[in-house]
Amino acid sequence: MSEIITVKTGDFLNVSITTPYDEVACLLEKRFNKGITVAETKEKLEVFTGAQTATMKIKVFNKDNELVCTLDNDDALLGSYPIDDGMRFHIEDAFILRKELDTASVEKFDISEEEYAKRQDTVKAYLERNRLGKYNKEEVEKKELEKKKEEEMEEKLAEKIKVNDRCLVRVVGQPERRGEVMFVGKTEFKPGWWVGIKLDEPQGKNDGSVSGVRYFECPPKYGSFVKPQFVEVGDYPEEELNLDDEL
Repeated sequence: MSEIITVKTGDFLNVSITTPYDEVACLLEKRFNKGITVAETKEKLEVFTGAQTATMKIKVFNKDNELVCTLDNDDALLGSYPIDDGMRFHIEDAFILRKELDTASVEKFDISEEEYAKRQDTVKAYLERNRLGKYNKEEVEKKELEKKKEEEMEEKLAEKIKVNDRCLVRVVGQPERRGEVMFVGKTEFKPGWWVGIKLDEPQGKNDGSVSGVRYFECPPKYGSFVKPQFVEVGDYPEEELNLDDEL
């Protein structure tokens, strides 16, 4: 009788994602249902990392950057592995394309699109032969549907958040922060729904503007943009420092 693998812990998991080109800084943070399989996890990650499901390897690291495990069984549930909130999924794949390359000193090799299409030793040819990535129509349609569902979920969460709401921000791997909602909607810097927050303390990254586009006003380092799933609105008054307790 085959062993039944079940989810050991809670229903959801918040992790950060890195690739060989983003190890210093987190590429993004994602929330996964522990009831999905490793194969389904890879499909979701393919959209964001550029790695291919068929060749992707996922290594899990803890907050001390120690290797915890490798997600090596595509049929296993994500929750069957010893993964906790705040851990990091490091994605390895030979087909991840580096975002920035220093090509100043490299001799350029030009080839026409026609000639490139005829070659059989290219990444494009490999992907076409194995029906991977954008050359797999069913997979492309599936990913587009998943992306649409995720955006619909974000929109529903965003509808519950209003400008001037007090809030608590809980982002994986970062301390909790309090602040006031100043913006809810879509932005020009990244797709999807975002919440702009004026933090109570200078723990942010901006002044309410990103790449020259202003979304709200606040002092430098007090502004932060986070996804709706990391924002909890409610009675979160600004905390006061009790200096009497300090020596």
